[in-house]
Amino acid sequence: MLKVENLSIQLGEFDLRNISFEVRTGEYFVLLGPTGTGKTVLIECIAGLHRPRRGRIFLNGRDVTDLPPEERDIAYVPQDYALFPNLTAFENIAFGLRVRKLPDSIVQAKVFELANWLRITYLLDRLPLTLSGGEKQRVALARALIVEPKILLLDEPLAAVDEQTRDRLCRELKTIQRQTGATFLHVSHNFEETLAVADRIGVMNFTEETENKGSGSKLRVGRMLQVGTPEEIFYRPANEFVARFTRAENIWRGEVKGQTSEWVQVWLNGAVLWVQVPEGQQVLKSEVTIVVRPERVRLLPTKTHPSEQMNLLHGEVIAMTDKGAMWRVEVTTEIGVNVVALLSKREAEQIGLMLGQSVIVVLEPSFIHLCPGTEGTFAETVGVAIK
Repeated sequence: MLKVENLSIQLGEFDLRNISFEVRTGEYFVLLGPTGTGKTVLIECIAGLHRPRRGRIFLNGRDVTDLPPEERDIAYVPQDYALFPNLTAFENIAFGLRVRKLPDSIVQAKVFELANWLRITYLLDRLPLTLSGGEKQRVALARALIVEPKILLLDEPLAAVDEQTRDRLCRELKTIQRQTGATFLHVSHNFEETLAVADRIGVMNFTEETENKGSGSKLRVGRMLQVGTPEEIFYRPANEFVARFTRAENIWRGEVKGQTSEWVQVWLNGAVLWVQVPEGQQVLKSEVTIVVRPERVRLLPTKTHPSEQMNLLHGEVIAMTDKGAMWRVEVTTEIGVNVVALLSKREAEQIGLMLGQSVIVVLEPSFIHLCPGTEGTFAETVGVAIK
């Protein structure tokens, strides 16, 4: 559907550099990253609002890089929804059809059909000023969808709503995308929001570089770090930044000391951790980042005798935070490394978990992920992926 090849653009002190990714037909794709990474600039380039310095943009195999916005068959919903304040919701939705000079009878039929489907017929006579954030979003979506674009670009569509409303609107967005079969490209800085809607994710970040030697001026450089499914991003982060941004929490520096065809031996503060190697993948003997998600950590009472003989650490519970359905438990271990575990309330009750309790920390080899010890990616340094 959409293919971006080596796109670069500089706007003032911001430089988006060598961005490449693809969005498949009928896919819900999310560009995820902290504020200031260039996500909005990127989708504005795709929409035709900026012309890149280098690189190409293809839509269904057609090069649209140099085409004006109106010839790209792309709909763009900016963060503020950009509804015309002096037009009713009906006229806002009908705007694209009016521009195409369709007969009034067709415009009326299409607007009412889409409004009924989106459950916003009661809004059609109202002005944008009288609408809530969620109502504005649905009107803006209707205005974008009514022209049947090849791809819909959404810039932080949920940034202005509260957490409860965000959860509901995520469900609505996903339902709309599935039922229409449309291709969505959605910009977000919120990982929970991204998990709720995304089929695949592109994670972006930025670094600061000195623009001209001696001038001292800084250039903010945005890059794409990893593209993958939520599971791949979640459990196989390309580097330490992606791991931290997706709240892996257990992130340590270690050193590869040896490996076989099936196992990697990693040293962590004097302890030996064994990591399973996916078939056909190699690991460089170098410093690596060790990543274990907190929900993959097991805690056992010290009186138990686990069958596992690898990756067992002894420690003491030093903090417990109630997360509703879960406990976030922090354990200080014998090797001087703190480990965070997420346990269900039932799991915690079964082992009688409490502050000061001695526990065994189990880090299962298949749930340990290794990535580069620097901020590089797998394109630069070979890593180990968890199954």
